[in-house]
Amino acid sequence: MPLEIKKVGVIGAGQMGNGIAHVCALAGYDVALNDIDPDRIRAGIATINGNMSRQVAKGLVTDEARQVAIDRIAPADTLEALESCDLVIESATEREELKRKIFTSLCPVLRPETLLASNTSSISITRLAAGTDRPERFIGVHFMNPVPIMELVELVRGIATDDDTFEAAKTFVSRLGKTYAVAEDFPAFIVNRILLPMVNEAIYTLYEGVGSVESIDKAMRLGANHPMGPLQLADFIGLDTCLAIMQVLHEGLADSKYRPCPLLVKYVEAGWLGRKTKRGFYDYRGEKPVPTR
Repeated sequence: MPLEIKKVGVIGAGQMGNGIAHVCALAGYDVALNDIDPDRIRAGIATINGNMSRQVAKGLVTDEARQVAIDRIAPADTLEALESCDLVIESATEREELKRKIFTSLCPVLRPETLLASNTSSISITRLAAGTDRPERFIGVHFMNPVPIMELVELVRGIATDDDTFEAAKTFVSRLGKTYAVAEDFPAFIVNRILLPMVNEAIYTLYEGVGSVESIDKAMRLGANHPMGPLQLADFIGLDTCLAIMQVLHEGLADSKYRPCPLLVKYVEAGWLGRKTKRGFYDYRGEKPVPTR
């Protein structure tokens, strides 16, 4: 029988991790939020509280539900604090060596029946699972950003993922009020396999001087009815994450159409990673975002 999930551990208290903790707590799960930096855990819980308060103001949840959900989230300063979890979701930076290191340290402290999941947006689930002591109990659970708002979760089975793990993951995602799409374990899965090459092509369009930042984003918003221009979206995702996904696609599929644009590489080298660093294709340090090219 699939394991009944009651307590969820989340590793990584950044934008994705705190979003996952947010929706889990609102759905009635006890949550242990972990990060290598204890200050980030506290900041993450404060962010969750602020985001839930906005939901209360919009009438999406009651203030009582917000308080109950916040009380379900406990800081986990060490991996050992995740020992009692039924499911642990890794949501660290999109670097394979970092994720592998986390799982290597995590597995010895967990019960044998605990399920493992990665929120990776592009890295092989089969490969990540193979580095653990429970590849059959490992699955990709890729949430979209921002997690409390976006409806979709990609479920990705590795070659060893068993049926009970898959069924437990489907039940878990449904209880969160999300819709799942099942993706095969190929580089970047479905959403980013389609989305990131479009973003990369928009950066090439800028790089080659076909249009300015403003013109490209306006063209796609008004000409293709996209809610956000591709360069604005890249800044929102994080240019380092965009580059990491394009590198996974380029290396994993060996096709030149996935070659990251040199301008994207240059922005990342400059540390201009988008909204989180206040500069990317737009400068966010003033009252209104201003294009940087």
